[in-house]
Amino acid sequence: MVQDHFLLLAYPSPGHLNPVLHLAHRLIRMGALVTVSTTVEMLRRTHYTSTPIPGLSFFHFSDAHDDDEGGNDPSKSSSDHCFSDFWRRGSRSLANLITSVKQNGGHPFTCIVHTMLFPWATELARQHHLPSALLWIQPATLFGIFHYYFKDDSFIKNKLPSPSNSMIELPGLPPLKSRELPSVITSPSGVYAFVLPLMGEDLRILQQEQNPTVLVNTFEELEPDTLRALRDSFRTIAIGPLVPSILLDGEIPPDSGDDYMEWLSSKAESSVIYISFGSLSVLSKRQMEEIARGLIESGRPWLWSIREEEEKEKVGEYREEMEEKGKIVSWCKQVEVLSHKSVGCFVSHCGWNSSLESLVAGVPVVAIPQMADQLTNAKLIEDVWKTGVRVTVEDGGDDGEEIVRGEEIRRSVEEVMGDGARGKEMRKNAAKWRELSREAVKVGGSSDANLMAFVDQLGGAPNNN
Repeated sequence: MVQDHFLLLAYPSPGHLNPVLHLAHRLIRMGALVTVSTTVEMLRRTHYTSTPIPGLSFFHFSDAHDDDEGGNDPSKSSSDHCFSDFWRRGSRSLANLITSVKQNGGHPFTCIVHTMLFPWATELARQHHLPSALLWIQPATLFGIFHYYFKDDSFIKNKLPSPSNSMIELPGLPPLKSRELPSVITSPSGVYAFVLPLMGEDLRILQQEQNPTVLVNTFEELEPDTLRALRDSFRTIAIGPLVPSILLDGEIPPDSGDDYMEWLSSKAESSVIYISFGSLSVLSKRQMEEIARGLIESGRPWLWSIREEEEKEKVGEYREEMEEKGKIVSWCKQVEVLSHKSVGCFVSHCGWNSSLESLVAGVPVVAIPQMADQLTNAKLIEDVWKTGVRVTVEDGGDDGEEIVRGEEIRRSVEEVMGDGARGKEMRKNAAKWRELSREAVKVGGSSDANLMAFVDQLGGAPNNN
């Protein structure tokens, strides 16, 4: 049989590329070849190509904005012009790659898998007579929201002006308030205004396929009702969690040599608060100070990952006390931190990659969502999986900024880490989801079996070695 060769296409963002790479490793272990493709600048900014992995290759394409300030994220440029280049150059480069591999005696591609915001990828696969699949890097609940929104957007739109406690009920989804919907639906303007129309185009083109396939970064046990409802319209395949294998195996190196890991090892079990807001969120000085105040008042040790020096300055008058009683780092290996026995709570923006990593590590969450899918993820964490709490936000004053007060940070941390009944329940649930998530990707688990069946159907001969 012909060996399967997957072309995995990742939108130029770490939040897209990371799960694509984890999927690539899973496919390689099943015996397939994988080529990962994204833009020049995205690969330039990462270390993924530095260590050769048998069966894995990389192909980059230019979108004519590789040297722009801020990289080539289309959201940083004029949407119409940028996405026109992105579409034209990307589809042309990948079409040339597909033809070249086939004509030059290499292993021809047998399937294209792409993340969202690539509506042209489905058409590219169709032109080259290749099967394709959308890799949905967010939970199935988010896919359901967008599916129903574009199927009948008037239903959700008519609910948005309703009171904040009014519920929107959609098939297979938990009841949702307006504030729990992704922000690109409730506030479709601003820097991410390009997302909603592209998402609609993704779904429109996808549904032109005879049996549209969606690979979802979730697992059957986590969102069973949503997956079941979506299967009325799509071939929806749960293959997650797509997280680093060392996290799934539970075999974190005991001593990586990093000073923050040594610091964590000096703390009592489940005593440390870990704080990170991902690679994109930018908090105001007022909000950073409130978080700092809440951490200090909690009386617990903390490890706070703050990316840039100018961001660290935002903790203002609290910085000296922060560095005395906790630890601030510019970067850390999050999966190792979450897996450390001393970490008892994750204060998070609730991006889906971070949310999954907390589930697999079994660490309960204090949710401070900022935008996009984070608002829905926080809802799932608090009300559906019951592994954390979402903070209460207040009006910050005349400038209209919404603020989470320091006392709310302290209260939420204490609720998660304290000896109360709810804290115990959250920790028990976190341990349950840790075991279920790891079982899903083991040989014979639900996600492993789903991915194997998908690969088998392509006609290759994968194995589990």
